[in-house]
Amino acid sequence: MYTKTLFALFAGAVLVGCGSTKNVSNDLATSLPIETSINLSSIIDDKAPVTINPGRFTTQTVTYRLPRVIQGTYSVSDFGKYVDDFKAFDYNGNEMAVNKVDTNTWTIDNAKQLDKITYLVNDTYDIEVDGGIGKDTPFSPAGTNLEPNNYVLNLHGFIGYFDSLKNNQYKLDVIAAADFKRTSALQNVNSQISEDGKTMTTSYFAPRYFDITDNPMMYGNLDVEEFQVGDIKIVLSVYSPNNVHSAKSLKDVVYKMMQAQKTYLGDINATPRYDIYLYLSEGKEDSPKGFGALEHHTSTVVVLPESMDAAAIAASMTDVVSHEFFHIVTPLSVHSEDVHYFDYNNPTFSKHLWMYEGVTEYFATLFQVDQGLVDEAEFYIKIMEKIEGSKRLNDAMSFTIMSENILKAPYKDEYLNVYQKGALIGMCIDILMREESNGNRGILSLMKELSNKYGKDKPFEDDKLISEITAMTYPSVGEFLNTHVVGDIPINYNTFFNKVGLEIGESQIKANYILLNGAPIVSGDPTKGIFFVDSVLENSFWKEQGAQPNDIIKSIDGTEVTLQNANQVLGQVFGWTPGLDVEVVLDRDGEEVIIKTTTTQGYTAGKALIEKSNATAAQKSLRQAWLKG
Repeated sequence: MYTKTLFALFAGAVLVGCGSTKNVSNDLATSLPIETSINLSSIIDDKAPVTINPGRFTTQTVTYRLPRVIQGTYSVSDFGKYVDDFKAFDYNGNEMAVNKVDTNTWTIDNAKQLDKITYLVNDTYDIEVDGGIGKDTPFSPAGTNLEPNNYVLNLHGFIGYFDSLKNNQYKLDVIAAADFKRTSALQNVNSQISEDGKTMTTSYFAPRYFDITDNPMMYGNLDVEEFQVGDIKIVLSVYSPNNVHSAKSLKDVVYKMMQAQKTYLGDINATPRYDIYLYLSEGKEDSPKGFGALEHHTSTVVVLPESMDAAAIAASMTDVVSHEFFHIVTPLSVHSEDVHYFDYNNPTFSKHLWMYEGVTEYFATLFQVDQGLVDEAEFYIKIMEKIEGSKRLNDAMSFTIMSENILKAPYKDEYLNVYQKGALIGMCIDILMREESNGNRGILSLMKELSNKYGKDKPFEDDKLISEITAMTYPSVGEFLNTHVVGDIPINYNTFFNKVGLEIGESQIKANYILLNGAPIVSGDPTKGIFFVDSVLENSFWKEQGAQPNDIIKSIDGTEVTLQNANQVLGQVFGWTPGLDVEVVLDRDGEEVIIKTTTTQGYTAGKALIEKSNATAAQKSLRQAWLKG
């Protein structure tokens, strides 16, 4: 899949000229693109005017839709609900009758007379409730933004499609202030300044509707850096409302990360250009709240808090963007028919989220130790966090059944396990393959072989993948997949760790400032607000500061903490590092308690992945092959 949530603390009208005659084929001419436009220079009540000129139809009725579900989010977004004032016009300029079928669907009769469609689109950032996947608004990196200085154009939020015409070409005009910076990986075919010099119309070409949804844009007062990583051109676009961070300040971090990824991937075919769009949330009530990233085939949209310090944002960019970039392996090169022929209104889902998300997340974790970005100890901590996280979800659920039914209860509530147990599945396969091949083959070599067999234009058959992997690898890999991925038997991780001279034991481990063993040390209540729970005493930092269970958190660094902004504020606490001056105001039984201190590293007792003192030479050798390829 294409999203990765960073913080999951709580469950908690300009009309383009139309009407030219086109050669008719079937129900619509296909010789010229469907002409579309988004006018950012004429925002009406915080809504962008959109015009769709499809050409001449030969059928009596046509259906137009905006996506109900988009690739990668595995949740219902209903982008049609952000559309207002939907109108259709005939070739004489008269308004035609429109039937709204459901949230995302409109039908138009007498379609042979249809000239154009117009509507207004509201953005999502300023009306987000919590930014979570499957909530009232789309996951923030999948959302849209319309504000005077910045426009996040996830095009699936603006441009729809006609049934059965998703493979038609599209021409998209974006009209915006001439002095705006604009970035997009879509092919730019023309740019034209208005007569008064105030606006510029930039025209783009998309081979089919998929390319509309797969190529986001960012317009406005952006900071942009372009640089090469091998044969890949990286375009980093950053919007920081208060200029806290810049593309220049993040360039070295991104370069180092992507150079390491390129080295790790080796000869796997990559993309000639990769765009990273980073929106830094200001933390206001109308700011986006769903931190993380949405992957596209050759780009990613990232939303993070602007308040993160340099070290925290560097770490987050490494974790989050690396995950998204690794999606060039799967699903770009290796994917099922469900992905290849995606239905935006009524999708079916592949059984193999363990591969799309799990293996991708595993690569994003493993490459860091393989390329020396983190040491073995830090890698072990990340693996244990995933084990502990997976145990808080349903560990006895078939991953293939969950994947295939991910929009339905109870499976949708287990989605986050694709980043936990899904990654661990990838790890186990990797260790098995290293063991069977005397260290010479791993899951990266398997994905290369699958990529060579299929590639971006040839999907695999969903039901045959596991048998194909078994034939390409070893019986032990097939047995593992059928037992723990198709089947619902929990994995005994010590069995795999023992192969590489590791074991899970008790130890003092580093503690995050808001999470303890992956679980929050706070809770929320409509009457009390946000308060510490008993586990705060298990965190040495907060215990040393005198924090107590049931202490109500009134403010952090001068920002009032409420149920509404908790994810935003506590997301900043999540990114604290040692050496920060902080002030936390508590309410303890009606009395104010102020904690004013400099952060130190906290610790807690917990399970850790440790190296066996009596590990054999063979175990150490296999560990080296696993961690260093």
